[in-house]
Amino acid sequence: MNRIKVGDRIQLLDELTSGIVVSVSATDLKFRTPEGFVLEVAQRSVVKLPADETAFLANSDFSTAIKDSDIKPSGVRNPGRRHKYQPPMEVDLHIEKLVPSVKGLNTMDILNYQLEAARGQLEFALVKKIQRIVFIHGVGQGVLKEELRTLFRRYEGLEVSDADPRIYGMGATEVYVTQVGFR
Repeated sequence: MNRIKVGDRIQLLDELTSGIVVSVSATDLKFRTPEGFVLEVAQRSVVKLPADETAFLANSDFSTAIKDSDIKPSGVRNPGRRHKYQPPMEVDLHIEKLVPSVKGLNTMDILNYQLEAARGQLEFALVKKIQRIVFIHGVGQGVLKEELRTLFRRYEGLEVSDADPRIYGMGATEVYVTQVGFR
């Protein structure tokens, strides 16, 4: 396993957040995101990225790649039938779920981090063609909810509404991506 050291490029396993390592301890590391945030995470929650794409391609063996002809159909399916209900992708924007510690963060830093996390997850959903996303933001004073709606207005092909209060209470917003919204 490659040891992670200061200056390495890394990406979080569960998110599209990446950056450059600025310090390393026995179990944790700190890295700077492209937006300038310094985040501290467990080393086991990141993957080291290659220094450049050519190094990655040079060290990769693509001779064992699966070809379309290797895949056998697993049975007869009716391609015209789709599930009527697809469960949504859920994104919890409570700051305790996003960072290990809020120590040293003011309310503006917290709001910016939550919005950046929402933007990153929305971009991920658009690329992966996920049609329903629920952003859990909590009730609070409604600042994050309004900022999220402002963010969503910047994207074409999104339908935004309050999420089902029977499931999420009053502190969640649902985004439905229409065919126009997919990239």
